[in-house]
Amino acid sequence: MSKSALSCSVLVSTTATLTPGLQWNPPLIDEVITVNTTKVRASGLREVMLTQDENIVEISMSVQYVIANPKDFVLEVRDPEVSLQHAAQSALRHVVGGTTMDLALTEGRAAIGLDVRDRLQQYLNDYATGIQVSKINIDESKPPAQVQGAFDDVIKAREDEERVKNEAQSYANGIVPEARGGAQRVLEESNAYRAQVIARADGEAQRFDQLLTEYRKAPEVTRERLYLDTMQEVLANTNKVMVDVDGGNNVLYLPLDKMVPNAGQSRSAASRNGVSERDLREISDQVTEQLRRDLDAAATRRGGR
Repeated sequence: MSKSALSCSVLVSTTATLTPGLQWNPPLIDEVITVNTTKVRASGLREVMLTQDENIVEISMSVQYVIANPKDFVLEVRDPEVSLQHAAQSALRHVVGGTTMDLALTEGRAAIGLDVRDRLQQYLNDYATGIQVSKINIDESKPPAQVQGAFDDVIKAREDEERVKNEAQSYANGIVPEARGGAQRVLEESNAYRAQVIARADGEAQRFDQLLTEYRKAPEVTRERLYLDTMQEVLANTNKVMVDVDGGNNVLYLPLDKMVPNAGQSRSAASRNGVSERDLREISDQVTEQLRRDLDAAATRRGGR
């Protein structure tokens, strides 16, 4: 056997991760792949997908990431950035598929970004890509262009609904306190009227009790005084008196308005003209006395006949 037949070829392949600094790697023997582990990279995608309530939404998303493990990034996956795109699409579709359209288009975008980041990082760790996701940004979420007009109409209708609700609430805020104030005013007026009626009734009852006591002491005098007070009160509000004489066809006529100036005016008018209530009482007493004398004279004449 020749010497050449005894020779063999041995291929040795080794990998190592080198730290920054002066390193020597023989050319044509070692291959050095430099990976920047501090650079923040970005990858974007735009997808059209179904939501949980079976609506179509178009979402634009960007992924910010760094290379946390250079060895896995270079050796474990053939094309880690393509794997990142596929994993981001899968995570986004999974999260949006469990979200309603309203949340995906409005205040739920931030929550979608957080859920996508957690799920995407789990996928990348399972694939051993060596990528660490820093942040997920939902740049835009909107309905597809084909249904944008209908979606705008829905938004306008909802805005009109909120506007009408706000106007109704504003009207209620204005009318309800006013109605409550009116009800409270009526209640207070009724309470005041009740107190007035009760006080007047109590006063009349006390007056009656006092009058009853005086009547029991002097019935004739009290009866006469009551009669005079009543006549005074009646005659104070009239300017003409007609008296029917018993036993005859004659009617006695007393023109009080001619006998006493301003006697026919009301108490308020008399007060304006300078006539006090005391003057009216004196006038009434005079008229009553005159009426009594006339009645006595008529009775005397009738008895003489």
